[in-house]
Amino acid sequence: MSESDWDTVTVLRKKAPKASSLKTESAVNQARRQGLAVETSQKYNAGTNKQHTAPKNTAKLDREHEELKHKQVSHSVSKLIMQGRQAKGLSQKDLATKICEKPQIVNDYEAGRGIPNNLILGKIERVIGIKLRGKDIGTPMAPPGSN
Repeated sequence: MSESDWDTVTVLRKKAPKASSLKTESAVNQARRQGLAVETSQKYNAGTNKQHTAPKNTAKLDREHEELKHKQVSHSVSKLIMQGRQAKGLSQKDLATKICEKPQIVNDYEAGRGIPNNLILGKIERVIGIKLRGKDIGTPMAPPGSN
């Protein structure tokens, strides 16, 4: 039992300090006191909440005179949608269900507020049977398979 020494302490594992703990203000001050070389640098745009810059500055936008608006469904097309829907005996909700869209979209198209979308106009054409796009707007569509 002479090999057992109660006065010596054996450290099996000592973790190295983490990088985040070396960056604390107290760790930097301690390194300076010990005379170690300390390099500090500030990150570019650190502490700001800027993710993206605007493509045009606001003064340029203010100087623009052109009104930037979305195209809307023409009045004649909105009337055709309403007449075709009523001729089939459908409510706006029924038409919306048949074309798999929200009733608000049918409402917007009939009121002339909707932004023209060829997919939606095509679906409405098929249900009410009236052409809403192209040269022959307002003419009845041939039923599918009658070519």
